Amino acid sequence: MDKHTFSLIETYMLSCMDDSAHDKEHIYRVLFQALEIAQTEPGTDCDVLIAACLLHDIGRREQFENPALCHAQVGSEKAARFLREQGFPHDFVQQVAQCILTHRYRQSAPPQSLEAKILFDADKLDVTGAVGIARTLIYEGIVSHPLYTLRPDGSVSNGEGDTAPSFFQEYKYKLERLYSQFYTARGAQLARQRQAAAVSYYENLLAEMEGLYQSGRKALAQAIGSQN
Repeated sequence: MDKHTFSLIETYMLSCMDDSAHDKEHIYRVLFQALEIAQTEPGTDCDVLIAACLLHDIGRREQFENPALCHAQVGSEKAARFLREQGFPHDFVQQVAQCILTHRYRQSAPPQSLEAKILFDADKLDVTGAVGIARTLIYEGIVSHPLYTLRPDGSVSNGEGDTAPSFFQEYKYKLERLYSQFYTARGAQLARQRQAAAVSYYENLLAEMEGLYQSGRKALAQAIGSQN
């Protein structure tokens, strides 16, 4: 891919990005991770991979405005339309669109091509480790989800089995399970290197909140009781 082609696709991507949790820097991090993984995967079509990385989240705006939409589906269609309008070959357009369609964390549409698997892994790497915790907290704030919820007895829930959204629920539902979901050996290796940072943050935050609620409720009960 030459500089002109890269700039053309990059400019279109930049016009579509306005989500602070999925901003242009997320795109560049995914691209850089994908290129690192590609160095260990012979036969990778880097032109397809670069285009797919740049365009993989261009459907985020539509999904944010209408949660019933899937940003991967919307983004795949937008990318295909844009690339066709710019005169890219049919096979290239189809390959890029398919990569984008299957990059989302779900079981119903797993990636098939090598480039799609690399994009999937690179995108998931940006939800691992410290950066994954930071991005999740940003997103949870945007949609007004709390850090945690309380059990019926008033204790802090660790998120396990929760249906109500919270940071802890998202950690247990998604972040904790990511590390066994990678398709490439290099992607899995990079994820394992980051895992300890995410686990440590979650465990420390949970311990702080559990301790605070336990001691705080006792102190409150004593303070209220002393006024009788």
